[in-house]
Amino acid sequence: MSSLVRATIAPQPGPQTDFLGTPADICIYGGAAGGGKTVGLILEPLRYVSRVPGFTAVFFRRTTPQITNPGGLWDESVNFYPRLGGTPHHRAHEWRWPRAGKIKFSHLQFDTTVFDWQGAQITLICFDELTHFTAHQFFYMVSRNRSTCGVRPYIRATCNPDADSWVAEFLAWWINQETGLPIPERAGVLRYFSRVSEKVVWADHPEDLMQQMKLPQDLPAGAEPPRPISVTFIPAKVFDNPALLQVNPEYPAWLLSMPLLERERLLSGNWKIRPAAGLYFKREWCTVVDQAPADLDVVRYWDLAATEKTELNDPDWTVGIKLGRDRNGGYWLLDAVRARANPGDVERLLLNTATQDGKRARIGFGQDPGQAGKEPGAAPGARTERFHCAAGDREWRQADAVRAVQRAVQRWKCEVPAWPLERGPVPRPRRVPRSCP
Repeated sequence: MSSLVRATIAPQPGPQTDFLGTPADICIYGGAAGGGKTVGLILEPLRYVSRVPGFTAVFFRRTTPQITNPGGLWDESVNFYPRLGGTPHHRAHEWRWPRAGKIKFSHLQFDTTVFDWQGAQITLICFDELTHFTAHQFFYMVSRNRSTCGVRPYIRATCNPDADSWVAEFLAWWINQETGLPIPERAGVLRYFSRVSEKVVWADHPEDLMQQMKLPQDLPAGAEPPRPISVTFIPAKVFDNPALLQVNPEYPAWLLSMPLLERERLLSGNWKIRPAAGLYFKREWCTVVDQAPADLDVVRYWDLAATEKTELNDPDWTVGIKLGRDRNGGYWLLDAVRARANPGDVERLLLNTATQDGKRARIGFGQDPGQAGKEPGAAPGARTERFHCAAGDREWRQADAVRAVQRAVQRWKCEVPAWPLERGPVPRPRRVPRSCP
């Protein structure tokens, strides 16, 4: 007579177990690639959703494709939720349990998307890749973290390092500001904060903040005063994920093969490293020539800003780089246009440059998540519609170009002798360069 085999769903020992066991109101987990972040997040609501009526968890990514991509949140949920009685509702991106709770997957593509959640009550809010969201989105959704189902509302998030995100500043106490690496003895330690006039005030003990907090004038008699919110950070790296290493032992080698910037972020969990001179392109790759071939595949790629220079400011530059690629896979830097101008002058610059380049040159625009410029990447296309235009993520295109150059062992050629030598630093991610002409 065969015996039944009972499967056990449990976190891996180490950071994943610590993540699922922390009492913090807000816990941010990860800070490197391959640490088991997504699975940890998927497991979090399982302690309540199948047995607590009215329990609701919502998982957020910045866009819907990030939810449904292969190996993303939805695929991981399919590995676990049916085994505990969950029923999928694919069109709504939801899992439901009879006479109990539900789990929903949704996006916050725009800053204003948060207002779609006005009036919502969400017991557990989960952010996957928190650095992709703005501080406004995060703190607005904190106001939706409420519940009457009997489970104390809480928030869980995962992320990879991004030195220029608001998350880096939010987690500064847990990060060594010299090395950019997490401080091991502070992992999982709770701190407390309150947010007043857009400023976060921290303390090691909730009593310290409660003495400073102003009580609401309409607080009912006998009601407890507002309490500070507890936060912690639990770092994890690929070597904390033996389940991944068992089925994909070469994954650390893939991370080691990445360019220095990405390797430091995704393998080491470095929160301070930024693009700088020599981290992407090396000057010795460049050779100055008198003339470029005539049969190049040509693109003009723009990094946009829209503020004029005055005596009182130091605005970013609008920069347009014209590149050519020959039949052998070699790259040619043909021209660079830069200006600090208002939106109207920038638009005229784009149109005049496109006219000079001709229809043979395709046009691209750098477009960032949460871009703060006055001209979003798609807007210039209205005036350059007779040309071939496209938009894309600036930093990933840089990294792709670096890998292409490294693989081909090609030298970049240039018809403009001074510019590539004076250029130096690559711009910070999600920012336009501040280099001068």
